[in-house]
Amino acid sequence: MELRDIEIFLTLAEELHFGKAAQRLYLSTARVSQSIKSQERRIGGLLVDRSNPRSVQLTPLGHQLVAELKPAYRDVISAVEHARQAAAGISGTLRVSMIGYNAYDYRPFWDAFRRRHPMWELRVRSSEFSDQFGPLHRGEADIVIAWVPVDEPGLTVGPIMSVEPMVAIMPVDHELAGEKYVSMEVFGDRGVFAPSDPMPDYWEDAVSPFYTPRGRPIDRVTPISTLEDILTTASTSGTFTSGMSHIARYYNRPGVAYVPIADSHRVRWAPVWRSDFETEPIRAFADVVRELGTLDQL
Repeated sequence: MELRDIEIFLTLAEELHFGKAAQRLYLSTARVSQSIKSQERRIGGLLVDRSNPRSVQLTPLGHQLVAELKPAYRDVISAVEHARQAAAGISGTLRVSMIGYNAYDYRPFWDAFRRRHPMWELRVRSSEFSDQFGPLHRGEADIVIAWVPVDEPGLTVGPIMSVEPMVAIMPVDHELAGEKYVSMEVFGDRGVFAPSDPMPDYWEDAVSPFYTPRGRPIDRVTPISTLEDILTTASTSGTFTSGMSHIARYYNRPGVAYVPIADSHRVRWAPVWRSDFETEPIRAFADVVRELGTLDQL
């Protein structure tokens, strides 16, 4: 079994969905399915139950393989990584996962960390908001840059890195697309997109309030799970939603218009990490953020 096929199987075992596994691995769904079928032929038995069209479940054989394979896979990946770092004179790595889409804005933080701590490699990757703190709990990241507040057991919130206002995301031919500003009250009439995967209410409210400033409820409509879902839905339907202003700066898409929300709150972003895994590189990065101060994204 090739190492890549092992990674595909273990990812599918976590996601229990071919599409989501493919998205995480930057592969096509067909490639993931082909790999699993190939592994099943080699082993001589089914690893997943495909009878439910919306998701898959591991068979008893699949559960057995996951239990025995996962520790060995992690050891192999760790050994190769340690060898690579030693060859490059690197003594450790700080892995940062960003829920936002504006890593370039944070260049001052990345550059300062690298200048001060050349012995540690800094890796910055992207993760979807629907995965929330999955990269931390799965051991795939040391820090997640997330909007706050974050009040989850076992997680520590660092200093505020940036603040930014909100915008309305809508079809370019929408009746409000030409406005200079809109009010949060418009969402009381039409609602906002709903996260397909559940997230804590307080965390969702921090970027997509449940009530307008006047106290009117804001309905949740049109389930979405990724930024691509948001942009595609906004450009092909008559609905609209709210989003962070940096999306407007980084995603100039045909068919999508962005209008500032005059009375929106400001979204705050901060590094978040597991309290039981607070390493020296994590503390060093938090110190860099404290010293450089909060980035104000207008």
